[in-house]
Amino acid sequence: MRLLWLICAVVFLAPGAMAHEISEFYGRYTGSVDVIYAGGDVDPRDMSVEITETRKGFMVKWSSITEKDDGRRKEKTYEIEFTGSGRDGIFAAAMQRNVFGHAVQHDPMKGRPYVWARIIGETLTVFSMFIHQNGDYEMQQYDRSLTDTGLHLVFTAHRNGQPIRELVTDLIRE
Repeated sequence: MRLLWLICAVVFLAPGAMAHEISEFYGRYTGSVDVIYAGGDVDPRDMSVEITETRKGFMVKWSSITEKDDGRRKEKTYEIEFTGSGRDGIFAAAMQRNVFGHAVQHDPMKGRPYVWARIIGETLTVFSMFIHQNGDYEMQQYDRSLTDTGLHLVFTAHRNGQPIRELVTDLIRE
């Protein structure tokens, strides 16, 4: 009887702990963030994220635009397709095609990022691992949590386990 009560309590009292479906994240989101450097310089950035369904999974496309003091604009855009991994809530990046035309992961030993995604609760996380020429490693983590108005984004980067950057902002669903 206690086991049945415990199961009911988990199911009914903790709905936030249950993973959301990827389709709940589909949409286009925009916002901005101020990047603050160690010397005190501030670099405002416009940001956007688009999450869409694909034939075999989903695509995450994100951009950041930095406007320099002299009027120049620097735009970076990344686009990664994810497919099921065979494990609930974990997705493999389909970043290149093998000789048979199947989507496969990049090889981090060749200087390319190894990328995967997961959904835990209301958060879609994309991880990227890089191995630098000297053997150092860098981990980047993009946590995108559903909110009433869009997504709460927390980006963190670590090199050899040491934090090197964190950005936090809210993106509004268009």
